[in-house]
Formats: sequence, C-alpha cells, structure tokens
Amino acid sequence: MIFNYDVVVVGAGHAGCEAAAAAANLGVRTCLITMDMNKIAQMSCNPAIGGIAKGQIVREIDALGGQTGIVTDRCSLQFRMLNLSKGPAVWSPRSQCDRAKFIWTWREILENTPNLQIWQDQAKELVVENQTVQGVKTYYGAEFRAKCVIITAGTFLNGLMHIGRVMIPGGRCAELPALELTESITKHGIRAGRMKTGTPVRIDKRSVDFTLMEKQDGDHDFHKFSYLPIERTSVSERNNLPCWICYTNTEVHDVLRSGLPDSPLYNGQIQSIGPRYCPSIETKLHTFPDKDEHMLFLEPEGETTNEMYLNGFSSSLPLDIQLTALRKIPAFKNLEIYRPGYAIEYDFFDPTQLTHSLESKVVKNLFFAGQVNGTTGYEEAAGQGVIAGINAAINCNKTLNGGEPFTLGRNEAYIGVLIDDLVTKGVDEPYRMFTSRAEYRILLRQDDADMRLTERSYQLGLASEERYQLTLTKKEKIAALTHFIENFSLKPSLINPALEALGTTPLRQGCKLEELLGRPQININNIAPHIAPFQKELDRILGDDPRREEIVEAAEIQVKYKGYIYREQQQAEKMVRLENIKIQGKFDYPNMTQISIEARQKLQAIQPVTLAQASRIPGVSPSDINIMLVLMGR
Repeated sequence: MIFNYDVVVVGAGHAGCEAAAAAANLGVRTCLITMDMNKIAQMSCNPAIGGIAKGQIVREIDALGGQTGIVTDRCSLQFRMLNLSKGPAVWSPRSQCDRAKFIWTWREILENTPNLQIWQDQAKELVVENQTVQGVKTYYGAEFRAKCVIITAGTFLNGLMHIGRVMIPGGRCAELPALELTESITKHGIRAGRMKTGTPVRIDKRSVDFTLMEKQDGDHDFHKFSYLPIERTSVSERNNLPCWICYTNTEVHDVLRSGLPDSPLYNGQIQSIGPRYCPSIETKLHTFPDKDEHMLFLEPEGETTNEMYLNGFSSSLPLDIQLTALRKIPAFKNLEIYRPGYAIEYDFFDPTQLTHSLESKVVKNLFFAGQVNGTTGYEEAAGQGVIAGINAAINCNKTLNGGEPFTLGRNEAYIGVLIDDLVTKGVDEPYRMFTSRAEYRILLRQDDADMRLTERSYQLGLASEERYQLTLTKKEKIAALTHFIENFSLKPSLINPALEALGTTPLRQGCKLEELLGRPQININNIAPHIAPFQKELDRILGDDPRREEIVEAAEIQVKYKGYIYREQQQAEKMVRLENIKIQGKFDYPNMTQISIEARQKLQAIQPVTLAQASRIPGVSPSDINIMLVLMGR
C-alpha cells in the first residue's frame, strides 16, 4: 500500500520528534515512523535534559518554537542551574526528568499536532530515483512516498549491544536493531562508519543505604527551560527529588580490573570509537591509573519508580564483574539491580556530506539529524531535528523563508556551532557540545536565547504569535530597566550605609547606578530596596509580570557584562563579513597550486559555501584563506 506525505521522518527519538513537530507546525503533511509508539522520545541513557552547553541548546530549541523545553518542565524531578559560581556565559540549566512521563508528554503533543500522523513500523529501504529521495518502504509492506525524508534512527542502524563477551543485536535494551536501512542508504554514495556508546547499570533504590551517601538537592527558584509561562504547580510539588553522590574505591577498581580481559573495549570485540567525554568506568581506570576513586551520581528515573540511574558507571564489563564491583561500595553493600550496563555499536553517516541545512549533498531532499550524524546527547539531536524539520518543510513549500535554507550562524546559536562543526570538520569520535566550542559564548547565553532566535522563527512561521509577543514585551522591559540603570546617578551620603552593610567599599563621589552594579557584591535585588527611585522604577516597569525575576536577571547580565558583550559582538561582525563572501563553485581546488596540498584536498572534499566556513576546515591555514581572498580580487 502506498501513502503520500510531504515529509517522512524515520525514527521518533529526540531528533525525530522535534523534526516531525517542526515540519508539521510549518503546515506540511508529515508522517513520523517509529518502531514503538510507547518509546517515543525515550531517554535511552540518563533521564536528564540539559547540562553544560546542552542546556543552552534546549533553550534555543524552545526559542525557535520547539517542544523539548516544554516537555522537560512538565516532567522535571529536579532542576539545577550549573556553573553559577562562574560567569553567565557558562551558566547551564539541567533537569532530572521522569522517564516515563517524558515519553507520554511528548506523545500527547505529537498526537495532537495538526498535519502530523504517527505510523508504528520499521523503515527497511530508502526509495531514491535520479539521486532524489522519493520515500521509504517498511517491513509491513507499506510504501511512504514523500517530497523529503529525514533519517533520525539514533543507535538502531545495525545496532549491536555488548555485555562482556555476550553480544546481542539491538538498538537499545530489549529493542530490535534496524538491519537493512544503512545499506539502502550507502548504495547511493553516502559514506557510513561505526561508533560506540554505552549506558550504566540500573539500580533498585530499596537496596541502597542512603545514609552512606551525600545528598544533592536541586534549586528552588524561578529558573526553568521554556520561555513560555507553563503551569508548574504539579512540577513544583515534584521538583524536589534529590540525587545522591558516592565514590568508587580501590576494592572496586581491583574487581573491575579483573574483568578487563573480558571487556569488549580491550579484548578487540569492539572496534569503533566511543565518546571521549562520557567514558566508561573501565576507560577511567585505564586513563587515570593513579586515581583511587571516581565520583558517581545516583539519580532518580521517575517520581514513583524504585529504578535509579548510576551516572559515571557506564560499562560493558561482564554482568558478574559489574555487580561484584558495585557491592564493594559501602552504600551498595546489599545492592540489587534491574539490568547491567552495556555498550552499543551502531552506524552513522559522514556529516561532511551534508549542507548546513542538514540536507544530503549526495541525495536531494534527504536529511539526517541526531546520532546518525555522529553526535551524542538528546539535546544535540533535538537541535538538529528542529533544523532538519524546518528545512524539509521549506523544500516542500518554497514560500517559507523565501525558499532559502534556514541556517544558524556560529554567532547566533549553539545549534549553529554544532551543525557547522559537523558539516565542516566531520567527526572521528561521538561529538558532544561544550561551551568551549563556541567562539562567542558571551553572546550565546542561556538567558537570551529567546532574544536571539524567536523573531527569526516567528518570521518563518514556527514560533507562535503568543511566543513572539512575550519576547517583544520582555525585550522592551529589559531595555527600559537598563536605560534607567545607565542614567540614574547616586550620591555617596545616601547609598554608603547600604554599601557597607553589603560588604563593599563606600563611594567617595557620586556615580551612575550602572557603575555600582559592576561590583561583584552588588546585584539589582540587594541594592534596589536601598534606592527608593530605583525600587519604584522596578515596580513600574515589571509590575506583577510572572517573569519578573527572569527579566531582572537578563537586564543585570547585560549591565554587568556590557563591555565583554560589545567586544564579542565586534569580533562576531568581523567573521560575518567572511560569511558573506560566497566561494562555492568559484575555485578549482585540485589545480590551486598556490595553497597547500592538504588544503586543496580538504576544500575539495568539503566544498565550503563561504570563506568563513573554509577558514574553519582543519588543514586550511590563514595563509590559504588570504591567497583565496587575493584570487577573488579582494
């Protein structure tokens, strides 16, 4: 039987859900194909969203009109803002979530999204004619014809799980792999490779002695993920489950080392590369042989379940070794587990064969998003999913965005950094986002993602009118607040007693309020009660706005870091000038003897669109870029 759609999304993980929602919300008929409707947006590893740089991505997804932030807020068990002791450029939200509720919340959203149909089945074959995708065929014998197809198959492509010497075909625990789809894609000239990731043991909390562990509570303030005013009463009641900290010891390490001969990572059973920044416990022993202990986090999987996740103990060692080693930790003396940790190998596709819209350069109208592009993490996958879904919709309806691809620059979003890294540099290990990967991270803060991206998404048609108006009013209130702070003058006699009480140096002469807020001991909330005109202006501008604390925080960051923000904006504008110099199709790279052989080879393989993208390709030097500028007559 043949079904006809505009967009077909293969896989309902985090990338697939965001891709399908974006395409459907842009008005194109979309079908989401998933092997199991009860596993939509499954958190295959840690049931948590956000973290360093990842939290920024989720806020960007939300600012664009995506769903991950909304779902996370509804399912939060514990929220924390990481890195608050550092500058706001690296503040990163993170939320521990109820795994089961996360799935059903996503499913409820998708099932009630206009233009979106869900089909439970497994994709078997990509249909391509004249190097243009036509649809997919499934194991049920159905054929889905589509103008665009988005592949978001996660770890399922020829997935193979490892527990010691035991090998089980699977996309994740208790789920079958996709065995034929990779081959139906690569036969059209798309390059594939193999990667590895892993997950830890799941623990029965009834067998844990929590008196021997360190308690880690969450935050209880105004922070959340979505910029929309979501009803959080039930979340607030539930948003107080603690996490727990314990440590391995030398006895644990001795047991783990005894199992290394049977470890797939060290006996040759696994050949592919695992994530550098989320190493298994056996990799930690190998990499840090001098360490006598490693920190572990025991985290809840749900509001009512006894199942807990042991963060930091990812492993593919034999079952008996994992359990014996863990019972050497005092809090786990009587430990019982639900299932062991395991490693999984899977296929991915070379992301340098994609454009910045995530469309294949080899097969027209075919898009890839998520772990199939060599990334790790739900957040990186979801960010790619939004962009792939938007651009698939544009390919189906050329009135969207003027028919031009929707892309984000490195100075606009972490999502832009992520995609540019993938398509420009490629991957030789699972890619994970960090704040250090962004050149302009003071511009890409978690607090201002809506200011950066909502207007662009609204013009596209994805962000709603409600979201856009909320952003406009927030922007106006921040501007009014910062204007007052920059222009209000203070007299020493009126403010010095308060300054001394706050533990900061008294003024010798008058100054602007802006200058005073530059001090680390001073913030808007602790100084406003001592300055009557300021408090009055705060109340006038913000009134009973439920986002009052959010707006105050955003304004304060803009005031305190004004100089840094301005300097980074200047640097970003210089790079934008290079982004505007289009070079695609203007050079015969193999015959450019003026530049290095390595540069010729890399430029020929990547085919960069702009000079700025060329400058970021490993192996292309600044002198090569200067020569290209000269050859262009610049």
